[in-house]
Amino acid sequence: MTPRFALLDCNNFYCSCERVFNPRLIGVPVVVLSNNDGCVVARSEEAKGLGIPMGAPAFKNQELFTKNGVQVFSSNYTLYGDMSARVMNTVRTMVQHIEVYSIDEAFLTFDASQGESFAQALRAKVRRWTGLPVSVGIGPTKTLAKLANRWAKKNPRLNGVFDLAAARADEILARIECQDIWGIGRRTAAKLAKAGIRTARDLKLADIPWIRNELGVVGERIARELNGISCLAMEEVLASKKAIASARSFGHQVESIEEIQQALSTYIARVAEKLRAGKMLASRMEVFVETNPFKPESPQYHASAQATFMPPTDHTPALISKGLELLSKIYRQGFEYKKTGVMVTELIPEDSVQGSLFDEGSEDQQKHLQSVVDQLNQKLGQNTVRYASMGMRQTWKMRQERKSKCYTTKWDELLVVGAS
Repeated sequence: MTPRFALLDCNNFYCSCERVFNPRLIGVPVVVLSNNDGCVVARSEEAKGLGIPMGAPAFKNQELFTKNGVQVFSSNYTLYGDMSARVMNTVRTMVQHIEVYSIDEAFLTFDASQGESFAQALRAKVRRWTGLPVSVGIGPTKTLAKLANRWAKKNPRLNGVFDLAAARADEILARIECQDIWGIGRRTAAKLAKAGIRTARDLKLADIPWIRNELGVVGERIARELNGISCLAMEEVLASKKAIASARSFGHQVESIEEIQQALSTYIARVAEKLRAGKMLASRMEVFVETNPFKPESPQYHASAQATFMPPTDHTPALISKGLELLSKIYRQGFEYKKTGVMVTELIPEDSVQGSLFDEGSEDQQKHLQSVVDQLNQKLGQNTVRYASMGMRQTWKMRQERKSKCYTTKWDELLVVGAS
């Protein structure tokens, strides 16, 4: 039996996570801000109705927020990440094949006999187990499932589920603009519009050789997917990462190298944790610093430096030591720095490195120590056990003045329920 594709997407994910633990926010306009409480990165439907655009600077819209009672939150990535994992684990109790596409989206496959009723049952279970509302779009291809999900969200009468194959597909596709198709950006949409192709239906009916010539293989795949020909298979096993990076803007302008060293050490420690979690080793590291490009009146400076590890490593002290060495080469006094970061590349599986005949067992001791540190931080909270170079006060940390509690990952921030 031919499998069906479905896309499950959490509705207004960041805002919905905040509402799960604060029901007073239901029906109220809610926005979530980016790093350092800069711009709007998530909006509830009520906030969208007020005309608040994605990416709106918070400081420019403070009057609008206050006038309309908009509830504003800093990004709480720890909470959002944990809630995402709960949603995906709930889905796995009903669906065997799942591809986690992003923090709030997952592609699924199920039998053709499992249509909208099955999707409604899945949607209800996710809501019951996690408190989060989701929408499910169904179609014979990933692209059509994605469009079906979008249609389900925009039409409340569908109750969060829409099967594009079971509907009059061409009528729906004729009402969807090309720029709203997965994989089609504004520039490509503008190019298609010049050729008279403005809707998903137009692209479906377009000449395939012409599409391939104008948009390449990717464009051809999209056109074929719109015709119900599956070109994008499920990727249930994630491909190995090519690189791992960690970078954040500072909460204020930083001049001293000591503060930058603390920030960089913290980011490197996080990268090292991700390496070990993925059972990977890094062969190369790049460190960078930069000033604020949005303050042209201030002196500008941007620099980076790289180093190679031989043999490749995931050992936090070795990575931090090399990172601080690179930082000392590129740091210059007299500048107000806004950001630093690290990226490790040329990653290889940890079991592909040949051991040395002269190894005296120190590597095993290091791995055991790192494993204990990782377990303690997972159990007690990130950076509970830290390296001295990471500092204690960390005054450089990004602003999160409106951050909610980490209700699901910290014992001292668990939700308290009172009875009267």
